Order: sequence, then C-alpha cells, then structure tokens
Amino acid sequence: MGPGGNGLAREIDLFLSITKDGIIAVDREGTITLFNPAAERILGMVSKEVLGRTIGDVLPVTRLPAVMETRLEEIDHQLTWKGTTIVTSRYPIIDGDGVVGAVAVFRDISAVQRLAEEVTNLREVRIMYEAIFRSTQDAISVVDRDGIGVQVNPAYTRVTGLAPDEVTGKPCTVDISSGESVHMEVLRTGRSVRGHRISVGPAAKEVVVDAAPILVDGEVRGSVAVLKDVTELLRLHDRLADAHRTIRNLEARYSFDDVVGENGHFVEVREKAKIAATTPATILLRGESGTGKELFAHAIHNASARRNGKFIRVNCAVLSETLLESELFGYVEGAFTGARKGGRRGLFEEAHGGTIFLDEVGVMNLGTQAKLLRVLQEREVRRVGGTETIPIDVRVVTATNLDLARERAEGRFREDLYYRLHVVPISIPPLRDRRDDIETIANALLRKINLEYGRAVESIGAGALELLRRHDWPGNVRELENVLRRAVIAMRIAETTIRADHVPELGPAMEETFSNPIPTAGPVPQLHSLADVRRFAERRHIELALQATGGNRTRAAEALGISIRSLHYKIRALDLI
Repeated sequence: MGPGGNGLAREIDLFLSITKDGIIAVDREGTITLFNPAAERILGMVSKEVLGRTIGDVLPVTRLPAVMETRLEEIDHQLTWKGTTIVTSRYPIIDGDGVVGAVAVFRDISAVQRLAEEVTNLREVRIMYEAIFRSTQDAISVVDRDGIGVQVNPAYTRVTGLAPDEVTGKPCTVDISSGESVHMEVLRTGRSVRGHRISVGPAAKEVVVDAAPILVDGEVRGSVAVLKDVTELLRLHDRLADAHRTIRNLEARYSFDDVVGENGHFVEVREKAKIAATTPATILLRGESGTGKELFAHAIHNASARRNGKFIRVNCAVLSETLLESELFGYVEGAFTGARKGGRRGLFEEAHGGTIFLDEVGVMNLGTQAKLLRVLQEREVRRVGGTETIPIDVRVVTATNLDLARERAEGRFREDLYYRLHVVPISIPPLRDRRDDIETIANALLRKINLEYGRAVESIGAGALELLRRHDWPGNVRELENVLRRAVIAMRIAETTIRADHVPELGPAMEETFSNPIPTAGPVPQLHSLADVRRFAERRHIELALQATGGNRTRAAEALGISIRSLHYKIRALDLI
C-alpha cells in the first residue's frame, strides 16, 4: 500500500481507538477480526484474547451470523450484558453479490438511562412543586438576589389584589403600601424573618409575612416570602373563640356541694333546685349576671339520673342567629354555602342521654324559639335543610337575666315556649340580698384561688370582711371572685390573712355617692371610677325611660335616641331585669 493508503489506515485505527462506540467485525466464517478498545471496556474483554476466535464462543447472544444469513440490517436493538444495558446495530458486509462478513456497533446506555431517569424525576418533582405552589392557600412571593420579583402564586393575587405582571420583573417594594420590605431584609442579612406585619396592594391589606433566603452552595440567590391575611387569621380566631364559648364543657364540673351559702332565701332556692334535679322537668334559672346560674346548671346535671351523660353548655348570646340554629339542630349536606360535606350533628343530638344548658335563652329569635319548642314538645329534632326527624332524649336547663314575662308580653318571646320553659323556675338572689353569705362564699373562692395561684391564704380579716359586706356587688359572685383574686395578688407570699389594705378600691354604694352633698373642705372623699359612674348613670336613665313608657322598649329606645337593638344590648349588659 502506498503512502496515502498508510495514512488512511492510521486515521481508521485512530478513529477505532477513540470512539465511544464498541465495534466488532467478523468474517464470513464468524471469526472475530476487529475488537476495538470501546468494545473491550463495554464488554469487559481483552482484544488479544478474542481476536481469531468464533463470535458465538465469545458472545453467545450475538446475532451477527443471522445478519450475514439474512443480509438485513438490525438497527438499535437493546440487550443486557452482565448488568450493562447496550444498544447495538448490526450490518452485513457485502462485496459484490456475496457476504464477506458483518459488523456490530454498540454503546453502553446505562449512564444515559440514569441521566434520563434523573431528568424525569426532576421534571416530576418540578411539576409537583409547581402544583403545590399554585394550589396552596398561603400567598407566596419569590425574588432574585437583586430583589426583583420572579414569581407569585394565585393566592398572592387573591390576598394582595396584584396580578403577576404587576410584580414580576419589578422591585420587591412595588407591592408594599406601608412598612419595610421583608425580602430586602432577608437579602441584606441572609437570615429568615418571621411575623413581620406590613400592608400590601391597592387595598392596603394587612398581612403577616414569614420570609427565608434561597441558598445555593451557601450563597444567597434570592428570597421567598409567605404572606398570611391578618383579616382571615382574625376571622378564624373569632370562630375558634366562638366554638370555645359555645361548648364550655362536655361534663359538669360542679355539684351542690359547691353551691355554698346559709342565707335563708338562698337555702330555699338551693333545696328547690335539688328536688327539681331528680325530676325530668325543664328548669329555668333566673338571676342577674354573676349570680351563679351556670354553677346551678352543673349541679343540677350531677344530681340527676343523667349524671353519666354529656353536659353541653351553649351561650346563645355569643352566636349569630344562623349559627345558633345550625349549632343546636345540625344541618344536612348542601343546606347552605360552606356546609360541611355529609352534614353535621347538632348539639341536641350530641347531648342525647344527657343535659343541654341553654344560657341567655331570652335572646333567641322567634324562628329558633319555634324549633326549640318542637324539640321540647316532640322530643325530636330536624336538621337545617333536612326533612327527616331524629328522636332525642335530652334534659333541658335554661337560664336568662331577662324578664321573660315582659319579653312575652311585648311579643319578643313565644308564649307557648315561655310556659314550656317555666315548668320549674328558680330565681337566684343577687349577692347584695345575701350579704350574710359573703364570708362563706369568699372562703370557698379562696380555696379555689389558692390552688390556681399556688398560695396559702387562710382567712379574711375583720376589716377586709367589713369592706366586702358594705359593697353593693353589681357583678355579684363573679365580681367578688375578681376582687379576691386582686387582693391575693397584692399580698406578700408569706401573708395568710387578707387585710383591708389588700382589698382593691370598692368605694361606697353608688347611691350614696350621688345622694351625699359634695364637701367643700376636708380630705378628698372616696370616689368611684368614671366607668362605674357612667354605668350607674346609664342604668338609672334607662330605668327612667322604661318607667316613663310603661315598659315599652320601642318607645323607650326612641326617647333615648338609640336603636331598639342597642337598647336590648344595654339592658342585658347593665343587668336590668
């Protein structure tokens, strides 16, 4: 061969040695004539050990003899050799009309497969994260290292009122109505920020922001922030608070042993409640705020045959009319917007076999009163939006500080329901009418306060007791407990007796303050707070308005220049019975 031929041979040898593809060639007898370095690496063989041998002896899986016989190419066939995945193509070598051999060209694709799987996994992870990013209810904002907006999710638009094109590609301060950019602080410090409050968007929506840096190899490459709508958080907090107020306990905590007092009238009331507890009759507890109506309800349940059942307490005054109805009677699926899938059992159903205590029953609207009447008469409930009746076995105890007889006369309380509730009326006297019980009640309250505060207060001194007995106690036992707590807090740890100087300022009776002449000389008299004075004056003025209008609340509200709803609220708040 001439010089040119030698040059071509060298180029072919070089190509065969550097190519990543394995190449095997055989002659017409199937003897291996070519086995390049890539074939050695892929198949784990040495060329000098296989050259000159029959291909079938070296590679039993080979199809090169078949290719020579059929004269047909086989392109991109996949096979596995000792755990290695190989893609091979086979070609017959034809010289004129005859087949003189065959060649196989193949490649190890295991690494390619692994890379493909990684790419596929990355793609799936990305799709998953994008789905989470878009579906989460928390607003999310992402910026790059320069504080330029990169991405926001749909919840961000819902919270801020800003579309993606209004913030992406723009400085991260573009969405802020008031406050400092959390993103810039994170980019500046490289540290997370939590609980930062700012206002965002055209409506200046108040949000709480948590933000964290995006770190790549320890370098801050951007910032991601999660925004929570404060309005929504407050709404959820209020709903949770309502739920806590709605159901105080599922079991009664007090018995008649906790209903202390030796006042003659009070003893009669307590004995009447004990007797009523042993009957299935509906009980109506009447009395001013703070007199202990709920305490009586707990004790009645524990003294009844239903003591092992649930005790459910519902404060009718803290729930809206719609929510109260659905809470008491339950609802079916689709009864209203936001109704839980599958519906929900009402509190009457929950109390089956036990007692339900309806506090502030006088504030129910007439529609809810009608449904309550049905429960009392038929001993069954019908869920809101449903047609099926559900039998129940529940003892009903109610309480109010309103004059239900007057409410009935003025058309705000159903007459038939009034008589259903008024089976066993129990009127609890206010604390000012049982001053002889103040020491007994105070000592019982002290035992409770000692346990809660980790104190060892043993008694109330004569001077302090005299102050307590002189006070009118408009807040009744609840106010007395508040005063004792403040007195205990004012004591030193080692002290065991409440003295007069420990008792917070109570002041003289309000009537005395208004009736006594103002001194022109001498020491400054003991005074009430302005809040107490306003409360007393407002109470007296409303009483005068009701007296002047013969108890007609509509006319009284007009005379006072307030709405009838405001008047009802003030009557309840000021304990006007």
